[in-house]
Amino acid sequence: MYPNLADVVAERLYVVFVGINPGLASALRGHSFSTPGNRMWPALHRSGFTPRQFRPDQERDLLGLGLGITSIVRRPTARAAELMPDEYLEGGEDLVRRMEALRPTWLAFLGVTGYRAAFGAVDAGVGAQSASIGGARVWVLPNPSGLNAHYPPAALAMEFARLRVTAGLPDRSGLIGDGPFGQSAG
Repeated sequence: MYPNLADVVAERLYVVFVGINPGLASALRGHSFSTPGNRMWPALHRSGFTPRQFRPDQERDLLGLGLGITSIVRRPTARAAELMPDEYLEGGEDLVRRMEALRPTWLAFLGVTGYRAAFGAVDAGVGAQSASIGGARVWVLPNPSGLNAHYPPAALAMEFARLRVTAGLPDRSGLIGDGPFGQSAG
């Protein structure tokens, strides 16, 4: 039996990043996105969400930046493909309840597959969605897993940066600035 991975959340965060479910290695280590091939931490930094590249054991430092981490389904698995359709639906209902209590501004789903499965949004793609969840606006990002070959690191960071700018957050990294994205809108 693997332990459930604790959420990194607080009330009224700017952005809560929502994974599909914890991986077994992350659950054992007790930190989100802790496998070596996962590109979440580099993407957060390269996109300007964080002032430096955090390690998984520094995940709680995100809270001071108004950022958080949770997942749709809380059960850890080796691969998301092990999840059953009803787990996505139940996880989606649970996520709505949790986010209604926490009231983040944005929910950023890490991968279109989990968002589609949990909320029946069959036509969803990467980017802003018309739906809201628990009062939060919804954005779908590419999955940062190292298995997602469709988005190399630079393209992944660019998608994360699009959300950051739309959310009205500054470039904390100083790596890219906001020039290519135009004016930010909250």
